[in-house]
Amino acid sequence: MKIALIGYGKMGKAIEEIAVDREHQIILKIDEHNVSDFTKENIGKADVAIEFTGPHTAYENVKKALEYNVPIVCGSTGWLEKLQEIKQLCIEAKGSFIYSSNFSVGVNIFFELNKKLASLMALHKDYEVQVTEIHHTQKKDAPSGTAITIAEQILEHLKTKKSWVNHISDNTGELEIISERIDPAPGIHKVKYSSAIDDVEIIHTAHNRQGFALGAVLAAEFIKDRKGVFSMKEVLGL
Repeated sequence: MKIALIGYGKMGKAIEEIAVDREHQIILKIDEHNVSDFTKENIGKADVAIEFTGPHTAYENVKKALEYNVPIVCGSTGWLEKLQEIKQLCIEAKGSFIYSSNFSVGVNIFFELNKKLASLMALHKDYEVQVTEIHHTQKKDAPSGTAITIAEQILEHLKTKKSWVNHISDNTGELEIISERIDPAPGIHKVKYSSAIDDVEIIHTAHNRQGFALGAVLAAEFIKDRKGVFSMKEVLGL
């Protein structure tokens, strides 16, 4: 498979390593120094594009790939207010698109555990819930996209919580997401239910970027010959 990498920072390099190990070919690498190379002619040679940039560039990058009829996998966070627009554009263009706040296989299993735990805890009003996320200091957005996904899953089940906030709150209707930036943490996410009697918590700790990179390549392999909007749930068969 021929892959175009849009974003060639630490994640892009980790994806390249995994992709090459899986016998794929990286035919295009776009970063801030060669944005002008992101043309229809160049990216059109790829079977799939993988986009990992940042909140201020992701939307335009994904939009261009879809307009150029190239399947695209996107892992950039912090731009979710435009995600529905991109999904609609993909459908209208009969394109191929996968977005995930986190491509790690372990995190996506964590997502399923989180939903199940929230559904069980909805019956027990004595527990208060909090989400914590810890990342390296270079991470540009807070809370993390993964933490937002976790929080939104909890909100679907706990009707006592009406919204999430990114700070300590005295409002019992708000779900707290606590963000910490500590080097060299690649990513820790924790959901903790606390009562006067006990605590129940689930934690995912990333040891490096390899899990995220592998998931992105698996998503690219999945979407190559498919049309539509997909998620990691379909990719992993969860």
